[in-house]
Amino acid sequence: MAEHDLTARMAGQMDCHLVFPLLEFLQERALYANKEILEAKLRLLSGTNMVDYAMDIHKSLHDTDDVPDDMVRRRTDVVSRLRALDEATAPIVSFLQNQQLVQELRPDKQYNLHMLQDRFQIGPEQIETLYQYAKFQFDCGNYSDAAVYLYQYRALCTNSERSLSALWGKLAAEILMQNWDVALDELNRLKEIIDSKNFSSPLNQLQNRIWLMHWSIFIFFNHENGRNGIIDLFFQDRYLNAIQTNAPHLLRYLATAVVVNKRRRNMLKELIKVIQQEQHSYKDPITEFLECLYVNYDFDGAQQKLIECEQVILNDPFLGKRIEEGNFVTVPLRDEFLENARLFIFETYCRIHRCIDIGMLSQKLNMTYDEAELWIMNLVRNSKLDAKIDSVSGTLIMTTNHVNIHEQVIESLKNLNMRTFLLAKNIVEPAQAAQQAAR
Repeated sequence: MAEHDLTARMAGQMDCHLVFPLLEFLQERALYANKEILEAKLRLLSGTNMVDYAMDIHKSLHDTDDVPDDMVRRRTDVVSRLRALDEATAPIVSFLQNQQLVQELRPDKQYNLHMLQDRFQIGPEQIETLYQYAKFQFDCGNYSDAAVYLYQYRALCTNSERSLSALWGKLAAEILMQNWDVALDELNRLKEIIDSKNFSSPLNQLQNRIWLMHWSIFIFFNHENGRNGIIDLFFQDRYLNAIQTNAPHLLRYLATAVVVNKRRRNMLKELIKVIQQEQHSYKDPITEFLECLYVNYDFDGAQQKLIECEQVILNDPFLGKRIEEGNFVTVPLRDEFLENARLFIFETYCRIHRCIDIGMLSQKLNMTYDEAELWIMNLVRNSKLDAKIDSVSGTLIMTTNHVNIHEQVIESLKNLNMRTFLLAKNIVEPAQAAQQAAR
């Protein structure tokens, strides 16, 4: 299933620190050779200050207790730079740690700058050093300290570009600490800035949206309301256009969210349309399952794709999250997806067949006959399906509902008449009000 792994595509749109959890997952799943994962980690670590971690990876990779001289020198440089930043930021850090003094700060940043300069001799240079210190802490893997300092820096910073950079860093830190509520707040704050900011070029704004969507996957598949969040964000026109332009692989996560979210089935039609449009640039078993079922009505193909979907979910770092329950390990999203996908197959099959052989349907649902019969029985009992099970013949018989076409046409005309009246009213009333004002 490595052919369906999206880690390489996702990593290209993320801060290198965000890639480590993905590699850890792949290492646990043994999707690649352990040597490949360790080498990838070392390449990522070369762009950070986590030298001790890099040394441990090097020892494990080469089965030795020795490390290269350049790693030793690099560690010395990092420690020296950290001490220098500690000293340079001591005055402003001391101020920020005093809650009584912090309470004197106001929303007016210019006032804050003058107050800090006049009373504490803290100028723009020291504030800029705070950003460098926070970024250095982040690169060292001290995400908690980095998040605090980046938050405080944004309260003092007057440079919009620097403030935006600090917000990206704060978002990454909260994700890495798995503070999903705070991370969601930062994500929404960042989205608002991206959508309202005047970027140097539309391409730059597009890239920021693509970064935001990739980073949001961490939050949406961990936050309790994330499945609604990803649908709300990704289906917005400007973000859906970004997916179709530069990141069609994100359709995997959007499709999964729609399948497992019973309350958002109304988005299925729009999703199918996008999947069809992008089938030449991207497809995987999850998107192909929906295409087989709702475009081609290929139930055998959907059955085969459903088997592959399970493996894709199990091997995806965002979808395959495992939870230990006693002596058992479960993958909740996998179970939800399979349950809802089987329901999709069942509902679609029932719409085009009147008498259904349970044995044949059990094969399409990847269930035993007894499991399928019980599942269908519970479904019919708890749903509005007008059907009954004939246990003797082993069939499910759908009751045909005869629709009165004339009543449908009359009801549609009523709705159309009401909409026309409201449109006319919205046009006439402002015009009359304007005439009266002119008099």
